[in-house]
Amino acid sequence: MSSDLEISALAINVTIPEALRWTDTRRGEAYTLTTLNVRLLPDGRLAAKAYGRPVAGGRGAYVSFPVPTQPELAKLITDAAGRAGALWAAHRGPN
Repeated sequence: MSSDLEISALAINVTIPEALRWTDTRRGEAYTLTTLNVRLLPDGRLAAKAYGRPVAGGRGAYVSFPVPTQPELAKLITDAAGRAGALWAAHRGPN
């Protein structure tokens, strides 16, 4: 494989534990945030967005929100990235 292969990002999805979930509002509708999408950017930084569905239920869209600055959420993101990295390092796919 060529060394000039460009990877724009690696991504993992993480379920937010019940104790860390929160509710946010968009356009007057409340959403419960249940999932994080964590991306490893080409420069080595992590970026994350939270996703959730309307509290009222139904078939509403799965909407993204910024992740609040909270130590518990930062630790969840870091731990999830570390776990994903360990799994990836242990991966033995075809060469």
